[in-house]
Amino acid sequence: MPSPEPQTHLNKVEGPLVETRGLSHWRDGRCVMQIGDWQLQPRAHALLLGPSGSGKTTFINIVTGLLTPSQGAIFVAGEPMSILPPAGRDGLRRRTTGLVFQTLRLIPALSVTANLALAQQLALGQVDRAAIAAMIDRVGLSHRAAARPRQLSQGEGQRAAIARALITRPHLVVADEPTSALDDANAARMIDLMFEVADATGATLLVATHDGRIAHRFGNRLNLEAPQ
Repeated sequence: MPSPEPQTHLNKVEGPLVETRGLSHWRDGRCVMQIGDWQLQPRAHALLLGPSGSGKTTFINIVTGLLTPSQGAIFVAGEPMSILPPAGRDGLRRRTTGLVFQTLRLIPALSVTANLALAQQLALGQVDRAAIAAMIDRVGLSHRAAARPRQLSQGEGQRAAIARALITRPHLVVADEPTSALDDANAARMIDLMFEVADATGATLLVATHDGRIAHRFGNRLNLEAPQ
């Protein structure tokens, strides 16, 4: 089956896909993340590196609008994520961003196909069954399309999560520690799949990890240090 066509439901992003200005976050009087000024250009897949406590997950939550930064601003697809009201953040995230969580968070009661259909409906307001079938085929799960998450192996579940993140043709795919629990071979396959499908759909990857096995795959890196 042919690769999914590049995204068409969103206008092309002019300028940085993600931009931070003076960005930092504090908790209980202590700085837990400090980035300052940084830009991620479209298709410039980036790796977010740093030891535990450096603020990788905090930054992921700020990029996706789940957390308000203490200082500075963040823009996603040219829109000011950090100053939008909660409903505006939810809408911007659904329009622009696909998420691959460390824990897969597939809906247990729904099949693989239904999980993708729900993601499409929430983001786009419509369901494209042909696109869903093509995406499931792309990640090698056509034979498991009717299966529910508990019936999937770990690897199958990860592929389903990638498919769900990409089915809305997002500008940005954010993945939090997608390979930390995998052996070497499966970690390599996971990253290969993410690059392959993201490139086919026109998405940009932002992958947060402490896994040095995948670092060489990314030319663009943001290195965080644990705040003092």
